Amino acid sequence: MPKLSLMFDNKIVKEVSVGSRPVTIGRAPDNDLPVDNLAVSNYHAKVYYEAGRMVIEDLNSLNGTFVNDLRIERSTLHDGDNVHIGKHTIKVDTSGDAPLPWQTGRKAAAPRINETMVLDTKERRQMLQQAAAMGESMQFASTRMKVPTLVVLGGKSDQKEYVLTNKLTVIGKSAMATIRLKGWFKPQMAAQINQRDDGYYLGPGDKVPTVNGTPIPGPVRLNNGDMIEVSGVKLNFIFRE
Repeated sequence: MPKLSLMFDNKIVKEVSVGSRPVTIGRAPDNDLPVDNLAVSNYHAKVYYEAGRMVIEDLNSLNGTFVNDLRIERSTLHDGDNVHIGKHTIKVDTSGDAPLPWQTGRKAAAPRINETMVLDTKERRQMLQQAAAMGESMQFASTRMKVPTLVVLGGKSDQKEYVLTNKLTVIGKSAMATIRLKGWFKPQMAAQINQRDDGYYLGPGDKVPTVNGTPIPGPVRLNNGDMIEVSGVKLNFIFRE
């Protein structure tokens, strides 16, 4: 049975097996793997089985969850993987043996007196820089990960390439826009991209975008390689491996 080993300074803090129930990880004492670190959210992440795969999912934590130094939202876990949460490491051993979480007993939940602190260490900065360079995983697939990316082919924007890291991506001139368009007469929200369980959907805003040259009056699921044009900007939607 797969085993998770919580480590700090190369010393084992606790070990649990992953069974039929999710293994919860966080600062609150009622987690299966409680992590005594203010940089860890009360309920930071969980590990569970889905379609025969062991999966780790970040629970909207403040400082993020990293698998082998790459920040993730959800990712398949493999033997030998290292999960970084705060200043702790969780080692994955698919042939290990440890008690199941409900056999070790959980502590009762305690009042959340302390808010999560932002972790600002050299190690975390390096991991974030690497995540930015490689692209953060937002696409859950059978492969290790696919990174949804918009590459600017024409028009004026504040960057030449965007990794889609949020459930909502706004294209426009507004302060909340992820893809900031340049120009006096650009719309506040030209279009938007929403992440759903089955993929990414482009929908109109103040403008009607085109996908592969065809105007879309409503949300359309994007496929790898699609060409998007909206408000004078041309974008190529791709998944990077």
